[in-house]
Amino acid sequence: MVTIQVVLDKPLLQAADRQAKKAKVNRSALIRDALREHLHRVRQEELEEQDRRGYLKHPDSETDALLWEKEAAWPED
Repeated sequence: MVTIQVVLDKPLLQAADRQAKKAKVNRSALIRDALREHLHRVRQEELEEQDRRGYLKHPDSETDALLWEKEAAWPED
């Protein structure tokens, strides 16, 4: 691992320390986990946006929609 320096305002640092204590991890582990989760969420959002652009560029035809309609399992009323 590499050591870095990060500047946090006091309330954020205090909140991080409280959460680290609650989670029974040290501050560094808490920040690593939070950064991993953030980067994963950003990547998922990028992939979803890529899918949206793809579907806008090449939308399903009515035939495609009907094929999927047959596959759908609708709950009974």
